[in-house]
Amino acid sequence: MMVTSHFKKIAFSLLICLGAPAVLAQEAGRIIFAAGEARIQQQAVKLDHAVQVGDQLSTGATGYIYLKTIDNGFLILRPNSSARIVAYHVDPAQTSNTRIKIELQEGVARHISGDAVKNAKQNFRFNTPVGAIGVRGTDFTVYTSQDLTRIAVSAGGVVLSGFSGSCRPEGSGPCEGNLSRELFANPNGQVLQITRGQMAPKILQGSTLSPDLNASPGPDEPGTSKMPTEHTRPPLNNSNLSQLVIAPSGVAPVTPAVGPPQVIWGRWQAVLDQPVELNIGELQKTYNLLAISGNYLLMRDKNALWQPPVQNTASFALGQHQAVILNEGSRTYTAASLENAQLNVNFAQSTFNTQFDLVSQSERFTRQAQGSITRDGQLMGDSQFTYPTNMVVRGVLSNEPNLTASYLFQTRLDAQRVASGVTAWTK
Repeated sequence: MMVTSHFKKIAFSLLICLGAPAVLAQEAGRIIFAAGEARIQQQAVKLDHAVQVGDQLSTGATGYIYLKTIDNGFLILRPNSSARIVAYHVDPAQTSNTRIKIELQEGVARHISGDAVKNAKQNFRFNTPVGAIGVRGTDFTVYTSQDLTRIAVSAGGVVLSGFSGSCRPEGSGPCEGNLSRELFANPNGQVLQITRGQMAPKILQGSTLSPDLNASPGPDEPGTSKMPTEHTRPPLNNSNLSQLVIAPSGVAPVTPAVGPPQVIWGRWQAVLDQPVELNIGELQKTYNLLAISGNYLLMRDKNALWQPPVQNTASFALGQHQAVILNEGSRTYTAASLENAQLNVNFAQSTFNTQFDLVSQSERFTRQAQGSITRDGQLMGDSQFTYPTNMVVRGVLSNEPNLTASYLFQTRLDAQRVASGVTAWTK
């Protein structure tokens, strides 16, 4: 018995010395949404992919990653961004043992605190190349380069410190002192900013400073500090769309209801009494996914080319459209329609603005957005938190055979309801 016990001790010591990193690898969370160029450890993101401590997450120009952490928080990585999970140890019985640390190396990320972070804020650290971020039970978005970090807060508050002798990158927990600065959620569009070599962060004001302008929120990104239940559905990953949406057996794919053949939109899942319209498994052979909003999606032919028209401006008239309102509490839908719709495009300045009245039963909501036009003709709406925009818009222009536009929208109406839909416009 003594010999056996002795060998057990030796084996346990060897395990700690030689095998601990592999044995003690911890899961930080799982991917619930991915789109475009999205990678973990240089591998394409997959549905329900488990993210381990030490994993590197990255996105390309069209990529989005939503990570749901093991304590029901969220890390959202927007296009052209990279981040690493440095630590994610959660001890619900002894919160002082909890250790959570995330590094955003470049780009834009949104962090929504989970239960463990809220219960052990003193043990949470979010690093950028130039500063350390701590939280007060928070929903914040951060943009960083190698020389500048800028933070906007949607709920709660953050504390930011530049790196110095008393605040080292390898540390844990927030850095707090005379050179630290706090920012709490406010309606005034304030941001907290620090640059490399700066002694203390500064609070700045101006809608043009929002991290949302560096990389816009995805169409399904929540508008509140609580991720809607709808976002726990399988992620909409371009690489496996054919597994997520399949037309009923024996039924031919519905011909898209919209405009020119270069651009199509429709329902990727049934809603109310309306069936699935698009068999994505077939369409992705020749079409690229541009955007998803609620039950609707927008795709463009892989070979389509966008050529801006000669005129500087254009006004469009609303043609076909679909819209519904989701009550997140009861998980029920209500039909909606659009009235008094406008879409104006300035090709010379590569900008657009749009508005309409969303009508459902006896209610009417005025929605509006403005944004920019990319070089390949995509419509990218500003953040829904940037006045006067109050909805997320993603769309595309087409000039074959005639000048047309299509876009998806999503907007929060109140604490319980979110509206989404799709629109097609003609010149």
